[in-house]
Amino acid sequence: MIKTAHLLILTLSLALSGVSAPAHANNSRYAAFVVEENTGVVLHSRRSEAERYPASLTKMMTLYMLFEAIETGEIGLHDQIRISANAANATPSRLGLRAGQTISAENAIRALVVKSANDVAVAVGERLGGGESRFGELMTTRASELGLTGTTFRNASGLPNSRQTTTARDMARLAIALHRDYPDYFEYFNEDSFTWNGRTYRNHNTLVGRVRGVDGLKTGYIRASGFNVVVSAERGDHRLITVIMGGPTAAARDAHAEELIEAAFATLEQRQDTRLFATLSSPRINPVRQQDLIARDVAALHLDEPTEMGSADQPPALQVVLADEDAMRAEPLPPATAPATRRAEPSLIHGAWSIQVGAYNTSGAAHDRLAEVAIFSGALDSAQPAARAVDISGDRLWRARFEALTEDEARLACRDLSARNHPCFAVAPGR
Repeated sequence: MIKTAHLLILTLSLALSGVSAPAHANNSRYAAFVVEENTGVVLHSRRSEAERYPASLTKMMTLYMLFEAIETGEIGLHDQIRISANAANATPSRLGLRAGQTISAENAIRALVVKSANDVAVAVGERLGGGESRFGELMTTRASELGLTGTTFRNASGLPNSRQTTTARDMARLAIALHRDYPDYFEYFNEDSFTWNGRTYRNHNTLVGRVRGVDGLKTGYIRASGFNVVVSAERGDHRLITVIMGGPTAAARDAHAEELIEAAFATLEQRQDTRLFATLSSPRINPVRQQDLIARDVAALHLDEPTEMGSADQPPALQVVLADEDAMRAEPLPPATAPATRRAEPSLIHGAWSIQVGAYNTSGAAHDRLAEVAIFSGALDSAQPAARAVDISGDRLWRARFEALTEDEARLACRDLSARNHPCFAVAPGR
């Protein structure tokens, strides 16, 4: 199983960046993160380390602590958990248990997963921690040990507390830890209903059983957080963890999560031969330095006229892969296609145009980018992908380009990519 450290293997700017609707991008509470669990490859990341309120995603940690207690023998699946007056008074969502009643640990698991019962969460916290406040401290300590460095818990339920915060990336780490450490209990997340006292409750996570491969995990909502969800999905050899935080509605959140899941699986199918590895200790590329390199690359083109990105009047800043690229350990990639022989009147040569979709510190990163965006424009079907090395002020960059295009094909391809928010500009012959 993947170690927690592998979550930071790589941050890629993939095809997934094009599926985030403007409504999400403009939502100050929005954050998203998609990671392939088995390899640790990050497929999508938007504000993934920004502070957010977990709401009932908190119960994932409560469940982790409960699973751990069961495994160590502190409590048994059939042991009864007593409901205190404090637990019985928890605000909805809840089962409506009265003070003095009990619920088995196994039914508590189901109540937390399916019903997201706050009264049960409080009772579990009191049973395992001797009090919910103390349990919050234990949760935070354990979370830190699991690598959730941006998370603080104050209660077991996720009910509003201004000091209970997390990040989308941390929630993905927690989801992976649940599956990695307690696979025998993970099936509870895949249950679509729970019956208690003759009443059946449907799973709040409506993606379970509806979207192919989805087998958990948890939803959450408080007014301050918006609509959150963490989703696990498995197809073939790939298992995805998708996190959405700050959705405007449950329906919009679920639709966006499904969109990211489908796009991620499609991307993984295109990337079967890509193997990228890095470690937590790898140095980070300085984003300011990287932007400076890209700006000089554009300036070095000496363009005589405005370049195009789709129908825009001016190209936006090139998107930069902010990843541990200098420390990548990758299989050697095929050499770039040799440059075409320069001829007279290059503008009249069929297929002499190209498009550039980025500039990167390594040839491998440039090839990755080419593979990621190639599927989004039919105009690129016959294009030749190439990573072209260029030295600018003593620094070497690799331009990620599709070559052997006509001018019309180049501009059409950029329009297609622009529609999905992928940086692109057409490059005239000889540049």
